[in-house]
Amino acid sequence: MGIEPATPVLVGVGTVSQQLDEPGAGLDDSAMIIEAARRAVVDGGSRALQPRIGWIGATRGFAGIADVGRGVATELRVDAHTVAAAVGIPQQTLVNRAIKAIATGRVEAAIICGGEARHRADVCRRAGIALLGPALDSAEPDEVLIPSGELMARPEIEAGVVSPVQQYAMIDNARRARHGWSLEEHLVDIDGLWHGFNEVARTNPLAAFPQPLDPSEIRASGSGNRVLAFPYNRWHASQWSVDQSAALLLCSVEVATACGIPKDRWVFPHVGVDSSFSLSLSRRRDLDRWAAMRVLGEAAARHIGRAVDEIEHLELYSCFPSAVRVQQSELGVGHERVPTVTGGMSFAGGPFNNFVFQATAAMVGSLRADPGSYGMVTTVSGLLTKPALGVWSTSPPARAAMIADLVAEAAAATAEAPLNETPDGAGTVATYTVVPEGRDPARVSAIIDLDDGARAVATVEDDDLAAAAIVEDLIGRRVRVEGTQLHI
Repeated sequence: MGIEPATPVLVGVGTVSQQLDEPGAGLDDSAMIIEAARRAVVDGGSRALQPRIGWIGATRGFAGIADVGRGVATELRVDAHTVAAAVGIPQQTLVNRAIKAIATGRVEAAIICGGEARHRADVCRRAGIALLGPALDSAEPDEVLIPSGELMARPEIEAGVVSPVQQYAMIDNARRARHGWSLEEHLVDIDGLWHGFNEVARTNPLAAFPQPLDPSEIRASGSGNRVLAFPYNRWHASQWSVDQSAALLLCSVEVATACGIPKDRWVFPHVGVDSSFSLSLSRRRDLDRWAAMRVLGEAAARHIGRAVDEIEHLELYSCFPSAVRVQQSELGVGHERVPTVTGGMSFAGGPFNNFVFQATAAMVGSLRADPGSYGMVTTVSGLLTKPALGVWSTSPPARAAMIADLVAEAAAATAEAPLNETPDGAGTVATYTVVPEGRDPARVSAIIDLDDGARAVATVEDDDLAAAAIVEDLIGRRVRVEGTQLHI
């Protein structure tokens, strides 16, 4: 049986990575993205495809460029519908939109792209050099994707539990409680996982931070590895001070054939699913679980006819260790496995609102080198809020790719907890983190299970308590809460 002519296929990828420390040197954000798109066209192996590009989707990042897709279209000399995805839209969602546009015949070819020149901006800022604003500031895209739903509950904001590292640290500490681990056992698990990612990054020529780090170096805090929020140091977190961009070029099989694109460039999407269901951390009954990702993984496994752990190549979104471990649990991926082809966001680099495209480009390389195998790239949006995943292979799908927003299924699978926004009562610490002031522990932030069955979020500024909480577990400790004030 032949491949259906309208079947979408990825035919080109392009990446740009620069590590320049001369103020003002190198490409800015938009120029990096445009160059990645140009390289994706070259990677496809046929210039005949370029004029057929009719859809360009791009993520928005720190630079706030309104419509970088228009710059890509101008550079490639094409008349394309441009789409901008704001922060909070899973990056895979743009890929899914492009796949659907091609499968339904609305466009012949599409580009998805994104990038950041954060390192370049940081170098200039430290040198006191002002950078010009994006040249495309005034351009408006044809379509803008804006997220909906609550990312953080009001008590989380009022208690100051707003940085991603604090919330992911609390997720990890809740994971420790579920497993019944000691603090030491928990740290060994984290450091072992991240050491595995570091080893993969050493083999990645595009990794921004490939220097070897053993588990003790990842754990030890110091000037080059400062504490962010217990149990996380700098090297446990995504490193977004990088200059990286990526672009993916897709078209239909019919168009790829007509343009003479070599079949050794073809990589087919088999699954592209996401969930737009949004629920803040403190409202989730199970603080270390992510039912929405489990729903997506089960749907993907049914569609391709194999368990996720049987997929040969994996790239699980790796903003923090808890994100990886929770995904492994929900997707049924063995914890002994190192689920990355890049080395992850701490070591390969984690360009803001763009890593999924970098990871997909790397995955395409792995699949082309291993014909017939499968690869999965996952997406984390928010604070384990909106998941997405894509499954790819050089083998064509036996049936049409599964492209869907499984919002209803994710909502139905997620257990909610009532959140008291004006608490005054006793309860038990469900999870917590310790935040430093300078180098010293200074504040404890916690999510509390109140005796009346509701939840609360509270914090306390107490140097002695904060110092004790990193050597003696507070989970299960009896406390009292008044508003956002924690009393232990």
